[in-house]
Order: sequence, then structure tokens, then C-alpha cells
Amino acid sequence: MIKYAVIGTGWIAESFVKGTELVEGLEFSAVYSRSKEKGEQFAKPFGGAEVFDDINDLAKSDVDAVYIASPNSLHYSQSKLMLQNGKHVICEKPITVEPEEFSELRALAESKNLVYMEAIMYMHLPARKVLTDALKNLGEITTAHFDFSQLSSKYPALKRGELPNIFNPKFATGCLMDLGIYCVYPALDLFGEPKKITSTAGLLHTGADGYGTTVFDYDGKQVTLTFSKVGQSRFGSQIFGDNGTIATPSISKLTYMSYFDNDGNETVLTEDTEKHVLMSYEAQSFYNYITNPEARQELEKINDLTLAVSKTMKTIREKTGIKFG
Repeated sequence: MIKYAVIGTGWIAESFVKGTELVEGLEFSAVYSRSKEKGEQFAKPFGGAEVFDDINDLAKSDVDAVYIASPNSLHYSQSKLMLQNGKHVICEKPITVEPEEFSELRALAESKNLVYMEAIMYMHLPARKVLTDALKNLGEITTAHFDFSQLSSKYPALKRGELPNIFNPKFATGCLMDLGIYCVYPALDLFGEPKKITSTAGLLHTGADGYGTTVFDYDGKQVTLTFSKVGQSRFGSQIFGDNGTIATPSISKLTYMSYFDNDGNETVLTEDTEKHVLMSYEAQSFYNYITNPEARQELEKINDLTLAVSKTMKTIREKTGIKFG
């Protein structure tokens, strides 16, 4: 049994714990929160777990692994602390702010025979293989549009003059880091690294990016990424070939994905799936990588892509003037 702890008490951490209930061999054993009371409230629905309000005490505890769902700006330092203390780490996206930080911690994990990976749903969904198989029916692919535009529940507070964490550059957040990464992953996964990147972003008065557009140019192919936290998409993402089109309303979940031939006939490829079930797949991968050394060859390939995504995200920030701190 792999005993794991959670750092963070938000809704995403709750969904992850629910997801692990579908994974045999993972046991939710501890939670860290700066507030002991919040930690206890988080643990209670799951039958209780040990609560830590000192992260160093958690690092020295007997848990085997840690899921990190804290603000982006803390991912590097918290992951490093846990790895240094012999814990396997699965960290919410973006796994680190800078690609150099990821490379450092990846090497640290390998030196200690530990698993270190990004919690990115797309890479572990069964629907990812459905998508890659369906690409074979599209013929010559020349264009794709990946969109993740979701009006933030925190946007009204921002308009009232408040400063929610998601719009505060101090926490290394904003639209690209929160949503745009879900567009960058499939672009690089399906089509590789682009020859040219063109990017613009709409910076809010806080300095955080509220929306953005990036274009990846390849030989004979162009992929457009759009993302927003100040507006809501209704049409989703599409990949266009000369034999047909693949469409999904959610590039992060790949739910309700369909193939359309050139006559408009639709073949449904995937249905809707609950969030915690989607997150159970990355939890299952985490468990597999910990318990099966041979499975780590797959993790190596995924971590190569994670590094490429991180480098691309940095390039986009440089081109658009997105800064943190």
C-alpha cells in the first residue's frame, strides 16, 4: 500500500483524493494546510487523515508519496523538499514555473529512484489513445485549433477591486499557466515542437494575463491556441484534415469527442466522464510508476514532453511580456 499525503485543500485536491479511491493500492494518509482547521475539514469526508500545519513535519513523516496542489509559485520549493526527504511527487500543473527548475528536480528524483511527474490529465486519459487513433482518419492535417476559454469564478471579485490568487502574478498564475498549458500539451504531443511561435496576450491591470492567442507554425501545418479566463468558450477545439474533422468541447478532458466526415456524418468517440474519474487515471499512472520499474520508461517519455511544454510556455511568456513576482 502506497500511503500518500496532499498539500493543499482546494477543490482540485478533493477531486484527486476522490479519484484515488478508484485506484487499488493508494491510501490517503495525510494532508498539509497552513490552517489546522482547514486540514481537518478537508480530511473529514474521507474518514480522516493526519493533519500537518508544518510542511517540514510532513516531509519527515512516514508517507511514501505526496500530491501537491498549492499555488504555482510554491511547486518548486515544496516538490524539492519532498524529494529530498524521499517522497514520490505528483505535482499539479504547471509542475514548475521555469523549465530549469523541472530539469533540476527531475535529476534529483532520478538520483533517489523516486517518481516525479506532473498531474496533467490529458496525458493519462484513455481518450488520448482514442484521439491519436482517430487522427489516422483525417487524411492530411493542415490546421488545428485548441481552445480552453473558461470564465473564472474569481473574475467578479477582480472586477470589484479584489485580488484573487489566480490573477496575482506573485503566485505565478494567470491564464496561460492555468488553462493555456492544456492547449500546449496536445499540440506538442500530437504534432511535435513547432518551427515558429507567434504569441500575444491580454494583460489585466494586475499584470496577470487574462487571455491570449498563440500560433504554432510547422511545415505544412498551423496550430492555433486560444485561452481565456475572462470569457467562456462554447465551441471547443477542432483538428482539420482533408478527409474529416475531430471536435471536442473540452481539450483538457477530451469528453464528447466526435469525428465528422466531409459529408457531416458524426461518429461519437467519447462520452462525458466525472472529474474525479478523469483524475483517477493520472493517479493510477502515478501508482504504476512507483510500483513497476518497467513502467518508468513511459514516465521518461512523458517527462521529456513535460520539459518541452515548460520550455514552450517560457517562450510564450517572453513573447507576450507575462512576468511573475
